[in-house]
Amino acid sequence: MIERIIHFSIKNKFIVGLFVVALIGWGTYSLTRLPIDAIPDITNNQVQIIALAPSLATQEVESFITAPIEVAIANIPDIVELRSISRLGLSVITVVFKEDVDLYWARQQLNERLKGAEDAIPPGLASIELAPISSGLGEIYQYRLAVDKGLENKYTPMELRTLQDWVVRREMLGTAGVADVNSYGGFVKQYEIAVNPERLRGMNLTLNDIFLALERNNENTGSAYIDKKPTAYFIRGIGRVKTLEDIEKIVVKSNASGIPVLIRDVATVQLGSSTRYGAFVVDTTEAVGGVVMMLKGSNAHEVVENVKTRIESIQKSLPKGVKIEKLN
Repeated sequence: MIERIIHFSIKNKFIVGLFVVALIGWGTYSLTRLPIDAIPDITNNQVQIIALAPSLATQEVESFITAPIEVAIANIPDIVELRSISRLGLSVITVVFKEDVDLYWARQQLNERLKGAEDAIPPGLASIELAPISSGLGEIYQYRLAVDKGLENKYTPMELRTLQDWVVRREMLGTAGVADVNSYGGFVKQYEIAVNPERLRGMNLTLNDIFLALERNNENTGSAYIDKKPTAYFIRGIGRVKTLEDIEKIVVKSNASGIPVLIRDVATVQLGSSTRYGAFVVDTTEAVGGVVMMLKGSNAHEVVENVKTRIESIQKSLPKGVKIEKLN
């Protein structure tokens, strides 16, 4: 057999040469398409369920959240391992599937079973969601929002965090290969209403009256339209608050004399921040930044290049003096 192949090769040099050239071309093309990654992802095929319940202790998290979810998802096919961690206000359940199971099919099955688990969990007790489609090696790019010298007092940590959450993160999420962007540092902006108990009691009101007033007076409404041919006028009621003054002017209730009691009469409206459990520090200075999480199965080198290109575009949207700086 080998002798016949050698004899054919000697007799048909041109054809053999064409095969060799074609093989070299195919190999060169395959080399250019070969995905090269510095750190291959060896994480198993897993999905995490994260439940936040800030008002619960560890024992209650285990009893009211972790256990019902584990029971609801235990009989999903092709599960290899099911483990969980219950902490103060937090439950993390890790479900490991067989390697040949499609990840999106697995997430769909978990979503269906979580709907059933909600019946066993008291309403409003916890916020339950699936973790992003990433892995333990998915943190591929870290950055911070740096402020030019001389402008440190112009941009507070709260303003930088607002830029991170509402400008940088939102635009970064549209990048190919990015599963999520985690924000760190600064203060998450909130509108706070500090109620004065003595004024509230003096006006014969309760905290529930404040909640109802804020809920009912912070929404836009739509109605029908007035047809004036060839023009139609749509009727809208604008009620969404936009400033602190808008909140202060919300009517809570009218007293016996018919005089309206406003929010500002019983409370102080101010800007505040949610409770922090840590800080993001760069070079001994508090900073604001984020970590880009790569979509599981993507090529890290390609995703990083996509992120760098997107950062150049996002930089144009940031105010003067603020820039996105890569962290080593």
